[in-house]
Amino acid sequence: MILIDVAALTGAALLVYKRKALDMKGVIAAFFVGLVTLELGGIIPFLALAAFLGIGTLATKYRYSEKAKLRIAEGKRGTRSWGNVLGNGLMAVILIIVEHMTKQDVIWIAALSSIATANADTLASELGKIFGKNPRLITNLKEKVRAGTNGGVTIQGEIFALLGALTIALITLPMFQNKGVALISITLGGFLGCNADSIIGATIENRGWFNNDLTNFAATVVGAVFGALIFLAFGG
Repeated sequence: MILIDVAALTGAALLVYKRKALDMKGVIAAFFVGLVTLELGGIIPFLALAAFLGIGTLATKYRYSEKAKLRIAEGKRGTRSWGNVLGNGLMAVILIIVEHMTKQDVIWIAALSSIATANADTLASELGKIFGKNPRLITNLKEKVRAGTNGGVTIQGEIFALLGALTIALITLPMFQNKGVALISITLGGFLGCNADSIIGATIENRGWFNNDLTNFAATVVGAVFGALIFLAFGG
């Protein structure tokens, strides 16, 4: 079985590289993230990660030239590297390993909330730059900032964040018996994690203590914690 998974992932990795979604280091990192997820977590968590990669790539490349002119574009022509892969996916992999050992639904919620955070943040950032109006600093909503500023938020970006988190929740619902609680937990965990990313960006990252990849990782940790706490609060 693992040989089939490796072959399938290799083919997918080549396609991702050809499409310039990731550079070679990013492809290698994504291959191992995908392999661990598929072997220990199964097909549904893997599909959630694949959906994040696909949606994130489309959002990043959407009207890229416009974002590039404003100097708010991501990477080189929207191509991401290993730091971005691990920043967004490492927490999920760690939690999938923990769940494999503990068999606890709350750990699944945490893992999927971290993926929901990554998807929410990518959509809020990449599409919010284009469609967002009057961005303001999340730590001081009276302060107007330019599009692409760390910690800048818009109503439109928040809507994209909610939709991004909801997408991951809907993909992974078949994993749970209590689908209502799972839906709420993963969606809110991802949404809150995305906003934590903005807060970290406006404070720690702007002070030069974190780079964007560390900010992403910290946000997925926060999203995972929020998702798990909401799940437990609803009696999951």
